[in-house]
Amino acid sequence: MLSLLIKVGAVDVGVLTGVCVVEMAGIGPGPFCGMLLADMGADVIRVDRIDQVDRGINFPSKFDLLNRNKRSIAIDLKSRQGLETVHELVKKADVLIEGFRPGAMEKLGLGPDVCLSLNPKLAYGRMTGWGQDGAMSKAAGHDLNFIALTGVLDSIGKRDDSPTIPLNLIGDFGGGALYLALGLLAAVIEARSSGEGQVVDAAIVDGVSSLMTMQYALKQMGQWSGSRGTNLIDGGAPFYNVYETSDGLYVSIAPVEGRFYGEMLNRLGLGDEELPKQNDPKGWQKLNSRFAEVFKSRTRDEWCQLLLGTDACFAPVLTTDEYISHPHSVEREAFVEIDGVTNPSPAPRFSRTPSKVIRVPPKTGRDTTEVLKDWGITDERVAELRAQGVINK
Repeated sequence: MLSLLIKVGAVDVGVLTGVCVVEMAGIGPGPFCGMLLADMGADVIRVDRIDQVDRGINFPSKFDLLNRNKRSIAIDLKSRQGLETVHELVKKADVLIEGFRPGAMEKLGLGPDVCLSLNPKLAYGRMTGWGQDGAMSKAAGHDLNFIALTGVLDSIGKRDDSPTIPLNLIGDFGGGALYLALGLLAAVIEARSSGEGQVVDAAIVDGVSSLMTMQYALKQMGQWSGSRGTNLIDGGAPFYNVYETSDGLYVSIAPVEGRFYGEMLNRLGLGDEELPKQNDPKGWQKLNSRFAEVFKSRTRDEWCQLLLGTDACFAPVLTTDEYISHPHSVEREAFVEIDGVTNPSPAPRFSRTPSKVIRVPPKTGRDTTEVLKDWGITDERVAELRAQGVINK
């Protein structure tokens, strides 16, 4: 794996170099959004509470990878001096990220009205599960609850079985963090021409519904049933599915297009066999049984030798550890090791201003003095804040 040097100070690489971000410490989608911006070169300052022993995550800070490439300051947000210090940072920021329940930032004295009055061009990002309003807006919840209410969870899983939990990829990170990052960058671009900032309300329930746009279209066309595991790309189609091999491992096939499907049949030795038509759901059960029988006849590695890299639309089902060492990920440098910790490399990739993993996740308050000075707070003021216990020593 590629090893990179750890540098001090703001990340001076990437397409977002020069963009300043204040991230209020939280968990899940907010930090992931901040990581994406930091990977692209933004100077992301995580504002931690001074009395916070940890972030509610039971592992050392160096494994808190959602906070890589960021700097951490620890401030007493309940004190007048601490609030004023954050206000000074907000004045110089392009972006603010917060992921609290509706009303929490207002109670801290850091709501949109206050922050936009301090910095009229600010892109103020709000990350919630239910949104800033609505019947559920005040309720606690997590990724699973958000994708459950929106119908997404009901759509994933095997036929006649309970829904399958798709990690927290669809809600927290897909419908949440990625939509927030997109919205914030759009708001920053617009503010540079209009001179006016705005609030970006990124609710996970909105994002995951947006991700389901194609399924909503297919359903209204009569091409998507209400039963999971019976449709084209949810495991219902035998040619878009996962099969067990003779060694108890699994492979995936997805030759949706006719010519790819034909190549798969030929490579499986089924090209001349009389089989149900590919796109006739009435024959899918028979096709599924036949494919399962064939794939069970060889090991996963044997199928890789026969199908991998062909137009049969095939890939083995690997573990994450297997993918790290797979030739494809090695050749693309898909992972980078820093301080003995493996990180997925930044995505997407830029040809001229590449994103990099430069800084390990910080311990709480590691960079307080450095950040305040970099953002224009005088040495005398920093010393005063430290003496008053407003910032960490």
